[in-house]
Amino acid sequence: MRRDWRFYAVLALLIAGTAVLVFRMISLSVLDRNFLVKEGEARSIRTIDIPAYRGMIIDRNGVPMAVSALVNAIWVNPKIFSPDEKELNELSTILHIPAEKIAQKSEPGGKRSFAYIARGISPETAEEINAMKIRGLHFQKEYRRFYPSADVSAQLLGVTNIDDQGQEGLELAFNDWLKGVPGKRQVIKNRLGQIISSLDVIREPQEGRDLQLSIDSRLQHLAYDALLEALPKYNAESGSIVILNPKTGEILSMVNAPSYNPNHREKQNSHHRNRAVTDLFEPGSTMKPFSILNGLASGKYTPKTMIDTNPGWMKIGKYTITEAGNKNYGVTTVSGILQKSSNIGTVKVTLSLPPKSLWQLLTYMGFGEKTGSGFPGERTGVLIEERFNRPTELATMAYGYGLSVTALQLAQAYAILAGHGEKHPVTFVKTDQPESSKQIVSKELAEQILSMLKEAAEDGGGTKAKIPGYQVGGKTGTAYMLGPNGYDKSRYTSSFVGIAPLSDPQLVCVVVIHGVKGTVHYGSQVSAPIFAKVISSALRYLNIPPDDLSYQ
Repeated sequence: MRRDWRFYAVLALLIAGTAVLVFRMISLSVLDRNFLVKEGEARSIRTIDIPAYRGMIIDRNGVPMAVSALVNAIWVNPKIFSPDEKELNELSTILHIPAEKIAQKSEPGGKRSFAYIARGISPETAEEINAMKIRGLHFQKEYRRFYPSADVSAQLLGVTNIDDQGQEGLELAFNDWLKGVPGKRQVIKNRLGQIISSLDVIREPQEGRDLQLSIDSRLQHLAYDALLEALPKYNAESGSIVILNPKTGEILSMVNAPSYNPNHREKQNSHHRNRAVTDLFEPGSTMKPFSILNGLASGKYTPKTMIDTNPGWMKIGKYTITEAGNKNYGVTTVSGILQKSSNIGTVKVTLSLPPKSLWQLLTYMGFGEKTGSGFPGERTGVLIEERFNRPTELATMAYGYGLSVTALQLAQAYAILAGHGEKHPVTFVKTDQPESSKQIVSKELAEQILSMLKEAAEDGGGTKAKIPGYQVGGKTGTAYMLGPNGYDKSRYTSSFVGIAPLSDPQLVCVVVIHGVKGTVHYGSQVSAPIFAKVISSALRYLNIPPDDLSYQ
């Protein structure tokens, strides 16, 4: 009787266990099947990005300035990535990454299943590494930006980050236009993270749109080469050149030196900013045409009005204003004031007019505000209205001290003169016709100033800006640079703004050289010859016919 009880107890346990197993089998294969299948697929089916091509940046003639090339990213599954010493050393040698840093990616007991080792690797390098067959190491395709013009247009174009998104310059300004939309596709991966097969494309990648700039690559190289030659020649720290089409507002060239090579991002330096739009400087005598224009616009003066500049100096309050080089130009015409770059004459004209009239004109010309180019980090300059109520500050601003501008602002203002008084929005994008225009000053006044600028270039301080066969107008500028204790009289900003050809202005060029040291530092000595060199070649490249019939 006792044995029967034990037998039935064991039998009951076996039946119960069998029932539990059967129920569990039914639960796994029938009741929970959909859930388990879904969970299984989630652990093997993955949705991954398909990289999208970023649009090219091309110049006005279709020359590529920024292109995206297909490269490789190398990543590992830290759980199973455990290279031996030989493999580590080979990877280190090929990728130029310390072996210790690569070894740190291995985490056998960790939770991570993905970690980059290197990105932007060329296909040749990827093939070499793939041949090593290192367990847990994988590749994926992506794009990297390359710049054929390298340092010539570096600050203008800017750069993209490792994910091919714009970070600086025009790459940032037009990022939404250039960037593509990545696609999506489903793949099956094994437990090691390797792709077994591709299932389906959920969304095709959308390529970014190409961007055609107003920039002419030929002029870029011309201007940049001229800067590279000039900086050591004049013991200068930096320089910028801007070339503008006054008929359309198109920026044809914008270069800076020193520069850097955006294709070698591991060797970055401090020369990233686009000085032509971010660096402010006191323009010196290049502002005098606008002070004279203010006098002509008042109706109180004409180009032939006589001004007495004797004895070559004047006191305003506690300050004494002198002519450059302590010269005395005596009695001269308003036109002669600009030709000779007379500080005294310019100040006398300005102080005889309502103080705010000059501020208002300069504001109309675009000083003290952004040009509207859309370039990231563009500065507004310094043009403080209250200062124009103080005679001493008004006097110094009349000849270019006490206010600050950018090279692009200066180019835009002279383009108004070259455009017969019309202001066109400046743009980096190629356009056949300007978007809009606004008459800032009358055509007659603009042409009077152009005539004076021609005299300044032919017989004044701008004689070294002459270009055989072409009529040129322009104005030099020389200003002390600010130092920690006020003006540093050993460092100069030397500038020249020129227009060519004067019979039908098509090019406005600003040359600004900062930190010039030595006895040769005037704008007439430094920047005017650079203008002549660059624009003489530019006129030929652009097939602009000569207009100086007197040239033999």
